[in-house]
Amino acid sequence: MALFGSDLERQVKKGSAMTEPAWEGAGQEVGLQIWRIVKFQVTHWPKEDYGKFFNGDSYIILNTYKEGSSEDLKYDVHFWIGENSTQDEYGTAAYKTVELDTLLDDKAVQHREVQNYESERFKSYFKHLITMEGGAETGFRHVEPEKYKHRLLHFHGKGSNVTIREVPLSRKCLTSDDVFILDMGQTVYQWNGTKSSVQERFKGMEFLQLLENERNGRAKGETIDEHSVSEAHPFFLNLTEDLEEEEDVTDGQREKKLFRLSDAGGEVEFSETKSGDGITKGDFGSDDVFLFDSCDNIFVWIGANSSEAEKKNGMTYAHRYSIKTERPFLPIHVVKEGLPYATLDIALTA
Repeated sequence: MALFGSDLERQVKKGSAMTEPAWEGAGQEVGLQIWRIVKFQVTHWPKEDYGKFFNGDSYIILNTYKEGSSEDLKYDVHFWIGENSTQDEYGTAAYKTVELDTLLDDKAVQHREVQNYESERFKSYFKHLITMEGGAETGFRHVEPEKYKHRLLHFHGKGSNVTIREVPLSRKCLTSDDVFILDMGQTVYQWNGTKSSVQERFKGMEFLQLLENERNGRAKGETIDEHSVSEAHPFFLNLTEDLEEEEDVTDGQREKKLFRLSDAGGEVEFSETKSGDGITKGDFGSDDVFLFDSCDNIFVWIGANSSEAEKKNGMTYAHRYSIKTERPFLPIHVVKEGLPYATLDIALTA
């Protein structure tokens, strides 16, 4: 145990990370890199599919960037969990995210992203963020349109943060506030709700053109506006009337909370230390790990002098905490003392 947490142990862990073939070239230059977990293995995700995710899979996303005139590389590493991804898959993604951070000399900010609850930073990486049913074997490209599975895609959001997700093929999914695309392989319809935004309509049009280009002219697109066509139109005829109703869950009154994770007493203990709007950075101590629930995000703050046991348990306790709340899918960000992270600063002052 004498080597536990030592520089030698960190070098051993980094050496182990360097044996992972998928990490070759990771974080060496500015840009985005994405991997998918396949049977406990890290596999490269094709660049032409960046921004497209299947809800049955888990992925690792590395963003390498520079700030200002500095030549130093900075990193954000995310693991994304599809809503139907198995525990084995997202457990492997979480473990491999830590391994990648080790390879990058612990300079990365780690993030947990859950489908449909992605952070603004994560969504900013992609021109289109698309989530589809199934696993990667379903395939996006080389589609035979006459055999294509019909899909209804929902475009929702403001500004540049318009997200795209597959929803049930039901008329009850249609809302006047958004844009929907019915993809039938050879024919693709864009339905614009009367209250949909310019950005949603534009993203829909872009995606419509993308499908036409990907299928080499074998797909024909048509745009229709709400109330502009009758229910006898093929768009409606290919949707069902049925939809399983989901219970409406409200969050109740939200309140910021700060928790301390400490093993100073010999065992790891997790306890609330403060709540309300008065939480500041001065409430975070260097000797421990802290969990800050800002209501919109969860931050795991790693003190510079925190123990290895505290560091290793930070994400685990954050995950356990989140699933006990009415907001179990909030983005989780692991922030290390000494590495500035603007999103945390904003959350503390909001």
